Amino acid sequence: MSLTARARARGAGLALGFLADRLLGDPRRGHPVALFGTAARRLEHRTYRDARGRGAWYAAALVGGVALLGAAGERVTLRNPLLHTGVTALATWTVLGGRTLEREAEAIHGHLADDDLAGARQRLTHLVSRDTRSLSEQEVARAVVESVAENTSDAVVAPLVWGAVAGVPGLLAYRAANTLDAMVGYRNARYASFGWASARLDDLLNLPGARLTGVAVLLARPGRARCALRAWRRDAAAHPSPNAGVVEAAFAGALGITLGGRNSYPDTGAAEGAQLVEERHTLGDGPPAGVGTIAETVLLARRVDRVALAMVVVGVLAQSACRKRMCTRPSSIATSAATP
Repeated sequence: MSLTARARARGAGLALGFLADRLLGDPRRGHPVALFGTAARRLEHRTYRDARGRGAWYAAALVGGVALLGAAGERVTLRNPLLHTGVTALATWTVLGGRTLEREAEAIHGHLADDDLAGARQRLTHLVSRDTRSLSEQEVARAVVESVAENTSDAVVAPLVWGAVAGVPGLLAYRAANTLDAMVGYRNARYASFGWASARLDDLLNLPGARLTGVAVLLARPGRARCALRAWRRDAAAHPSPNAGVVEAAFAGALGITLGGRNSYPDTGAAEGAQLVEERHTLGDGPPAGVGTIAETVLLARRVDRVALAMVVVGVLAQSACRKRMCTRPSSIATSAATP
C-alpha cells in the first residue's frame, strides 16, 4: 500500500473500531483483555519476586509479546487496504472501553438515585481499586467522576493516540501495559517493587493521551474552557499521577466542581485489614461532586471521546500527507537540477 492508502486504512479502522465500541461495548464473555489478564496473573504466580528487575522482565515479556503479535497481524494485511482497515477496527474495538465505562457510571448513578448506597458501593468496585465499604454518597459520586475522567484518557483517548502512531501493535501494546498497571501497579507491600516497571511504563505511554484528553475537554466544553485550563495549570501537578492529574483537573474545571480528598486502599501483601491512606490535593473550584454530577460527567466524557477521535484521525491523514511530501521533494529537486 502507498502511504496515503495506509493512512486512510488506519484512520478508517480507528473510526470503525470506535463506532463498534459505542454500539456494542465490551463482550460479556471471552474478552481478549480479560484473557490477557488471566495469562498475566498465571505468569505472575510463576515468576513473582519482590524485586524491580523481576517485575521489569514480567512487563517486557507480556507487553513485548502482545506488540509482536500485533505487528504480525498488521504485516500480513499491509497489501490489502480493506483487510488492513478491518484488522485495525477489530483491534481498536478490543482495546477501547468507553461504552462500558459509561454503563458502569450509569449503573452506579441508578443505585444512588434509588437510595441504594450499598449497591452503589458494591458496583463502584468495578471502576476503582479504593476501599468502597464505608464511602458516603458524596464520596461514591466523587469516585465515579474521578474514574470516568481518568479512564476517558486511559480507555479511549490514549489507545487511539497509540493506534494512530503505531497501528495495531501500538493499540495492543498500550492496552497490555495499561492492564498490567491495573493489576500490579500499586504502592503496597506486594507490588511496590514488582509492579514498579509496569506502573512507570503505563505513566510513560499515557503522557500524550492525557494531554490530548485535556485539550479535548477544552474543546468539548468551550464555555468552561478557561476554568478547565486554569484548574489544569494550577492543580494537576499536585496529583500523585502525572497523567490522571491532568484529566481530573480539566474535568473538575469544566464541570465547576472540586475533586480530590482522602482515598483508602487495601494494602495487599500486608497484614489482613491493613490500609493505605492518601490525602490528595483538591482539584478545581466549586462544590464537591454529587449524584447529579455523574450524568454530566458521562456526557462530557462522550463529547471528549468524539473530539479526540476527530483529532486523531485528522492527525493520521496529516502525518501521511507530510511524509508523502517529504518523500517526493528530493526527486522534484533532482529533476529541476537536471533541467538545462
